[in-house]
Amino acid sequence: MSRLIALFCLLLALPAYADAPQNFAAAKKIAWKLYAERPSTFYCGCAYQGNRVDLASCGYSVRKQARRAQRVEWEHVVPAWVIGHQRQCWQQGGRKLCSRHDPVFRAAEADLHNLVPSIGEVNGDRSNYALGMLAGTAQQYGACPMRVDFKQKTAMPPEPARGASARIYLYMAEHYRLRLSKQDRRTYEAWNRLYPVSEWERWRNQKVGCVMGHGNPYIGGFEPERCGPLRHAGDNRRNSG
Repeated sequence: MSRLIALFCLLLALPAYADAPQNFAAAKKIAWKLYAERPSTFYCGCAYQGNRVDLASCGYSVRKQARRAQRVEWEHVVPAWVIGHQRQCWQQGGRKLCSRHDPVFRAAEADLHNLVPSIGEVNGDRSNYALGMLAGTAQQYGACPMRVDFKQKTAMPPEPARGASARIYLYMAEHYRLRLSKQDRRTYEAWNRLYPVSEWERWRNQKVGCVMGHGNPYIGGFEPERCGPLRHAGDNRRNSG
């Protein structure tokens, strides 16, 4: 009974806004519209048109997967794997079962505050690794300073993305009651302090908040009265991710 009460309380705290996406597929469709005004990948800052990345725009060099590097994918900053492994449904049937039958996981998976446009190869390399600091990792993607250590299972975002990543992690942990390790929490709280909220984050928080019905409190400044209809640019984009 106590578990049912806790689940009911959590569901009450989840977004109930009419326009909020109900699943990951719907979230990706909306994401194309949200970012059409500023089409740039999260970690590397590459420009893109449609779902095709302009690798030359950010000096990106392919590490291994040329085809995947050329497309945009929608990345969960807090990986769906991390969210799911804290849900009973994942133990019983993995992501597919969670997406179908767990409303909390489905809401978290579709939360636009946690989705960013990413170069497909970077999204694949990052996998479900935690974001953290790395020492001595060589350049892997040309001028893009993203780093992935496959042995340590850790990815280190470039400095411009660290504060934004941290605030996404802290928001998701609070909003969906996700557990963070002590080390991860220390890292994200430090990044939150060291890298102030950027103009891009405020812009994104407003755009996403208008769809989700709430902003990320770690960014602040969300103004519901400024919300208007979404642009329809990008409706026909491929929903990769």
